Amino acid sequence: MAYKPEPINTSSIQLNDGIKELTELLAENAHDIWALQRMSDGWVYGRKRNDEKKEHPCLIAYEQLPEAEKEYDRKIAMETIKVIIALGYRIEKA
Repeated sequence: MAYKPEPINTSSIQLNDGIKELTELLAENAHDIWALQRMSDGWVYGRKRNDEKKEHPCLIAYEQLPEAEKEYDRKIAMETIKVIIALGYRIEKA
């Protein structure tokens, strides 16, 4: 049987500008968590990805990432926020 992903439908969720700012902070944090895990697994920066040598070009600060990589992190962060809202939770700054 083939795996068929079925994420929670968030197509009706609209985010306000304040939440969109939160998205960027979460995206940067997600990158930092990913990088920390890679580094703890022995990975280092490399100009090209090399699984044998455990080298990865994205082991750099978030602000130095190519825009496509940042956009991946933003999408994950934004979809996570939308799922939280779709499940009936509210997000508000203290």
